[in-house]
Amino acid sequence: MPEGSRASGDIAHETLLAFDYGLKKIGVAIGNTLTRHARPLKVLRPITREQRFHAISALLAEWQPDRIVVGLPLTIDGAEQYASLRCRRFANQLRGRYGVTVELVDERGSSMEAQDILGTNDDDDAVAAAVILQRYFDGLSMSGSGRQ
Repeated sequence: MPEGSRASGDIAHETLLAFDYGLKKIGVAIGNTLTRHARPLKVLRPITREQRFHAISALLAEWQPDRIVVGLPLTIDGAEQYASLRCRRFANQLRGRYGVTVELVDERGSSMEAQDILGTNDDDDAVAAAVILQRYFDGLSMSGSGRQ
């Protein structure tokens, strides 16, 4: 019924959670492939690794996502950096602990874009996660159709 539903990699309806991972804060956003719209959900502020995964477990139980998106920090020229390794490790932990598909998405400039959206830099992590998830959705729309 929906037009364009046969695009490669397009799933009829999936719920996705996105994470803007940081050592002190983790921004979380939610969206789905039906509307292809991301929205900020919350900012996690875990002190310990145990608290981090307890909070994430609660989110996964509540929202039951089909897929997770994690922002991958790259340098301006697109190279990996130390933070990239931490985010890859976090993505692998999510995949291993919860058995859910995890996608990595280039997060370059997402915090600046979130600050522009908010008009401030206070608690922009959840908005940055929404920017990252929206990029994922936009990539689904553009697969095979050129650039935005």
